[in-house]
Amino acid sequence: MSLLIIGSTGTLGRQIVRRSLDEGFQVKCFVRNFRKAAFLKEWGAELVYGDLTLPETIPMALYGVTAIIDASTTRVNDLYNAKQIDLIGKYILIESAKKAKIQHYIFFSILDAPKYANISLINLKLLVENKLIKSSVPYTIFYVSGFFQGLINQYAVPILDQKSIWFTQESKAIAYINTQDMANIAVKSLSIFRSRNHIFPAVGNKSWTSRNIIQLCEQISGKKAKINIISVNILNFIRQFTQLFEWSWNISERLAFIEVLYKGDNLDSSMEEVFEVFQINAAEIESLENYLQEYFQKIMNKLKQLNYQTIDKINDQSKF
Repeated sequence: MSLLIIGSTGTLGRQIVRRSLDEGFQVKCFVRNFRKAAFLKEWGAELVYGDLTLPETIPMALYGVTAIIDASTTRVNDLYNAKQIDLIGKYILIESAKKAKIQHYIFFSILDAPKYANISLINLKLLVENKLIKSSVPYTIFYVSGFFQGLINQYAVPILDQKSIWFTQESKAIAYINTQDMANIAVKSLSIFRSRNHIFPAVGNKSWTSRNIIQLCEQISGKKAKINIISVNILNFIRQFTQLFEWSWNISERLAFIEVLYKGDNLDSSMEEVFEVFQINAAEIESLENYLQEYFQKIMNKLKQLNYQTIDKINDQSKF
């Protein structure tokens, strides 16, 4: 089976590429920048030029492809081009997949997305979902809540650098999952007929609030976090204010998306059906505790190495 992976240089996409190659699939990566994607070629993937903002590049990229894994998304800080990439480009991609008789299309959306359809970024995801479902292309959609990797810059790095962490008192619990586990499930779905034309949740084995994650990072790193709490009411006020000016609409949408993470129900769901369909044991899904333990251990080891190198350098200089 030949795969075309969209968003292959991203946090999730690169894990899907690696997993697909390990499983023996022929992998093509839809990329705009060959230099940025050079590491994927070194892994064994084929790079094909494509740009979702340039519709004419899409059909040719599907030549010889039997399945698509779409792990691309517009980042929250790049909402200016969201409609072009996450709607128009995806619509054309799905239509092209239909004409190319693609056998399986895998798409990633956001858990509980229908509850937040008023937020542009999430609404775009829903529109693409509906387009895919109504097409004749066999699909699998995964509803994701969040990834471990995103927590590093949000919590771990600020704690290590002794910088402030901002969050609301009303923080909801989110069941984050490792991108490696997500990639494993996604690639498994390619060979499981029961996964077709079905929507599955994809979450971790435990949900965490911001305060829970900070406490865990403090416990593992041995460092105290600098915490600043901001009220959801203040976020709402800033959002409403920024909606008044066209130049600040992008800021308003970012604030709206952030608000989703701190209000409403917890972002969690049962994975029983996923475990049964994909023949996965719950114990195989990595825990956040283990992931952060390994991360901080690597950082501490690097710091020790740098410290030893500095001491050796000082000792060498003292000999003269």
